[in-house]
Amino acid sequence: QVQLVESGGGLVQTGGSLRLSCAASGRYPMGWFRQAPEKEREFVAAISWTGHNTYYPDSVKGRFTISRDNAKNTVYLQMNSLRPEDTALYYCAAVGAIYADRVYTTSRDYDYWGQGTQVTVSS
Repeated sequence: QVQLVESGGGLVQTGGSLRLSCAASGRYPMGWFRQAPEKEREFVAAISWTGHNTYYPDSVKGRFTISRDNAKNTVYLQMNSLRPEDTALYYCAAVGAIYADRVYTTSRDYDYWGQGTQVTVSS
């Protein structure tokens, strides 16, 4: 059973920055998703298990950076130039097996989910 624990959410003003952390119980391909009230869950970033490959949707590209420290089994999401539309509950997720050094971009690819951490960006 993979355990994921997110931290680092909070309240920030428009243009500010936050760094989210996700501590995992092992080394897996990982991703970040977010869900705002009354909206569908949205893919935010993904990283391969080695950290060599990353992927972002256009909505966050150039503002968000996913990284990992495999010595600590921790994945990070650095969020810069935050906007009110970035307000959501952010989840980290893990793919439960390693098939290749690749990224996964849809929620159905992920087997395990954290409890979520709230990010609120005030205007």
